[in-house]
Amino acid sequence: MDTIIHRKLFQCSLPVLPAIFRHEIVGEVTEIGSKVKKVKIGDKVGVGCLVGSCRQCDECAKNQESYCPKQIISINSRYYDGTVTYGGFSNIMVADEYFIIRWPENLPLDSGAPLLCAGITTYSPLRQFGLDKPGASVGVVGLGGIGHLTVKFAKSFGSRVTVISTSANKKKEAIETFGADEFLVSHDQEQMQAAVGTLDGIIDTVSANHSLLPLINLLKPHGKLILVGIPTELEVPVFPLLLGGKSIVGTASGGVKETQDMLEFAAEHKILPDVEVIPIDYVNTAMERLEKGDVKYRFVIDIGNSLKAE
Repeated sequence: MDTIIHRKLFQCSLPVLPAIFRHEIVGEVTEIGSKVKKVKIGDKVGVGCLVGSCRQCDECAKNQESYCPKQIISINSRYYDGTVTYGGFSNIMVADEYFIIRWPENLPLDSGAPLLCAGITTYSPLRQFGLDKPGASVGVVGLGGIGHLTVKFAKSFGSRVTVISTSANKKKEAIETFGADEFLVSHDQEQMQAAVGTLDGIIDTVSANHSLLPLINLLKPHGKLILVGIPTELEVPVFPLLLGGKSIVGTASGGVKETQDMLEFAAEHKILPDVEVIPIDYVNTAMERLEKGDVKYRFVIDIGNSLKAE
């Protein structure tokens, strides 16, 4: 679901073939095994980034399966018996009940689907690094699919949110639509200088290569720059980290329990990504639009109503 990742954009290794892609999968339970207790036939459920982990390591014991060294991701990975995992471009999917996420009744399936990756990707670091406290000063770099959700979650926590973007034309939407308190144009040196030392933490959602020094300068002493984007090359300016006791950290998605908690929080606070629902036969056009940045803010593919069995 949501945006489609392919090798041209993200320089991934070639897939194991045959492959069925996509995570952030939502649907209805149609069959269950005899020992399944977590869900019943007819339940609305989701599957996020993970379909397996060792369930024995320290990270699994802490409900942080996304850091399990033996994690199994939902697309083009391998189960422990060697079979390939298949994703959401399909009418059916088989999954271990442990990794099934129960769907809140008042959360729409289509617009809620991207929460299973984009949502937990930002919710988890906000919680983990104490940026969920009322009054916390949170910076958000980039106002794309993950960035706009970061603003929504942070505002629901009661944080004061500053969006940092290269695009000045996103200011109105950041403030008036998503509720950000401040907006900084990253190449405006006067704006950036005026905001030095004002932020407790920054969620950096940008995957393009960019300078970290201006962002580090925005942090208060002991502040954290949290990377959730995937740039290929970054230079780390060590001196300002040392002088300010600041740190750069990365996070990857979240565990099963935390993902369930995130969905419940989103349902309670009416947090949904902005999406465009498309049929499966629109995928190639969607890819072209994605490369042009012509999507606000996630594509969601309606598999059930557009993928017909042959």
